[in-house]
Amino acid sequence: MHVVECDYPPGSGLSRDLVERAYFHDSYRAALARPELGIVDIFFALFGHTPLWMKLLLIVRNAIAKLVGLEAPSVGEIMSPAIKSEYRVGDKIGPWPIYFIAENEIVAGRNNKHLDFRLSVLEARDGEGPNVIVTTVCTVHNVFGKIYLFFIVPFHRTGVRALISNAVAAKRL
Repeated sequence: MHVVECDYPPGSGLSRDLVERAYFHDSYRAALARPELGIVDIFFALFGHTPLWMKLLLIVRNAIAKLVGLEAPSVGEIMSPAIKSEYRVGDKIGPWPIYFIAENEIVAGRNNKHLDFRLSVLEARDGEGPNVIVTTVCTVHNVFGKIYLFFIVPFHRTGVRALISNAVAAKRL
């Protein structure tokens, strides 16, 4: 199975209004061959196996972000994300605070001066069978947010597809 770009999933904890007024958003879908997995397991099947090269890029990006006064995850949160047995709104999952959690979806992200982003991992059961849909939504606050996204979006698209593809190939999903 391959990863396909798709529309924003209806029924997501991300409001349609947030997505429609976002400066940037994308969604990717892949088949879920292991429908018995819980949403936290699905999240870590995707984001708990980040390749070293990607972690190193994130660490460099975060170091630069901290230099200009932005909130960013620590090196430890990137290199060895903690996995807890239970999560609720306000907890961190990986490097990001949780804004919404349900049986079939986690919405995490971060608010900063230049932009806010939300990442949704949604288990969707529809006519196409069980799927996982990963959606990213970015709302910019100023020109720095637009400049940041100009440089980051190509890496983001490649990275998200790679994480999903790797999880599918390794049969973690």
